[in-house]
Amino acid sequence: MDLPTFSTRASDNNDTYSTLNDTAPTSVSNTSPPSNGIGSEHPNATSEEHTQTIDPNAIILAEALTDKTISWQIHNCKIIKKTVTQDLPLPFLYHYDSLSDAVKQTHPLTPALLASFNTPMTPNDAAQLIGIEEGLISSPWHVKVIGSLVVFSEALQLAVRLHWTNTGKETQQVYVKEAADAIAAAFKDWQFFGRVDVLYKNDKQTLISIDEQDSSAQTPSPESLLTIDANGEYQLLLATHALAVITKLEADKVDLPWFDKAILERLD
Repeated sequence: MDLPTFSTRASDNNDTYSTLNDTAPTSVSNTSPPSNGIGSEHPNATSEEHTQTIDPNAIILAEALTDKTISWQIHNCKIIKKTVTQDLPLPFLYHYDSLSDAVKQTHPLTPALLASFNTPMTPNDAAQLIGIEEGLISSPWHVKVIGSLVVFSEALQLAVRLHWTNTGKETQQVYVKEAADAIAAAFKDWQFFGRVDVLYKNDKQTLISIDEQDSSAQTPSPESLLTIDANGEYQLLLATHALAVITKLEADKVDLPWFDKAILERLD
């Protein structure tokens, strides 16, 4: 389950989230649901349309998640989807580009080869098309791993479920011999992405999110502020608020080693 156990106001709700297309139990919104489906309306979340100021005691979600003085813990870091294979086809141009300059000189591009530039094929098929030995074209590892984790603070009674991957593309091609080395290389620059779900159980302190468009503004506009009410279930953030959280985490990720540690340990 993805619900961390807090020492007070604990919830007995079980989280059965398993894929990126699952629907969160509840969602938060300050306006209307966005067209991309990342967030939708929820009556317990209210926008700060009545004031330009933020409660000085309020928790700002993105700022809190990147605050190194808070004792953050990682819970339920898991892999949702994993692809590590050498059997997927690639457009012909990828295979041709991987050849040495010497081979390219003896086998220059012809109109027939140019016509196949975007045609997906295996390394062996590409070698036959060029007219060279099959072993001259390396077979890259295709790596794509999608996972999720929950970062939580016992003191704040706050948990946030995030998603991570090595690439936004269908797969990442890595030219090494061993699968383990391919995964390690692919995750030198992993990234957060997608939906963000918030579990907040502290009704004594306000939790606020500032959307992506105003997250760097000195005085955010009222429309950009979202109060996330205390709730026993995860609440799905709107796309702009999720993007603000992800952007802040990506900017500060090098200073937040607990994320990297948890993900790399899960990949082993």
